[in-house]
Amino acid sequence: MTSRLTRRQRRRVWQGVQYAVFLAVLVVVGVLADWERLQNQFAQKDLVLRLFPDIITIALRNTVVYTTSGFVFGLVLGLVVAMMRLSSVAPYRWVAGVYIELFRGLPALLIFIFVGVAVPLAFPGTEIPGGTYGKVALGLGLVAAAYMAETIRAGIQAVPKGQMEAARSLGFSHARAMVSVIIPQAFRIVIPPLTNELVLLFKDSSLVLFLGVTLEERELTKYGRDLASETANSTPILVAGLCYLLVTVPLSFVVRRLEARADKAT
Repeated sequence: MTSRLTRRQRRRVWQGVQYAVFLAVLVVVGVLADWERLQNQFAQKDLVLRLFPDIITIALRNTVVYTTSGFVFGLVLGLVVAMMRLSSVAPYRWVAGVYIELFRGLPALLIFIFVGVAVPLAFPGTEIPGGTYGKVALGLGLVAAAYMAETIRAGIQAVPKGQMEAARSLGFSHARAMVSVIIPQAFRIVIPPLTNELVLLFKDSSLVLFLGVTLEERELTKYGRDLASETANSTPILVAGLCYLLVTVPLSFVVRRLEARADKAT
């Protein structure tokens, strides 16, 4: 009988089976899960109330500051590295290539350890401006710049070559044409992936705990973990996770809208 079904009918039957399996899994999880124990461990109302307003005014604020500073530093450095990558001067290309491969290949945690430990040892007596905030901006920026550089490079190469030729025919120097014509068009192309990088940096800001921070410098993960250890309950960690989603979900929606707009434009 199945062989007599049309292709559309078979597809509908297969979709129905998948929905049934999905629903069955939800029912099994709902029946077997110990909801009372989960509530006691992750949803203590008194602990939730205890977290506010500090989790917003201190932890979330610091997370946003860390992310923003790292993104700005990474964007500036990434643009420089991208231009070096496209340079006609071979040593510039070699240095940019080594930087990109090095910082994309190493875990971000190692970069933070390097910034917090190796830099002070290599340059005794020097302090990174901004204290912890400066260290986080440097650590996040070094990692982000390696990815942003390749994104920006791809965006510059995606701009039609005729744009550069037209600018040069109008008397623009190569540098001025890049700054006034090519780079602005490239950034319109790479806004979605750069916004996605911002989301990744927001989550990577949790690595600040490996630098050693004061109570007023804690970000969401550190703040939630400290209170979870203090209360022997995981509610603070769940609330910290929800605060992450409060920022990352809207940003992800923005990325999808920008990508959809870019697809329509092409």
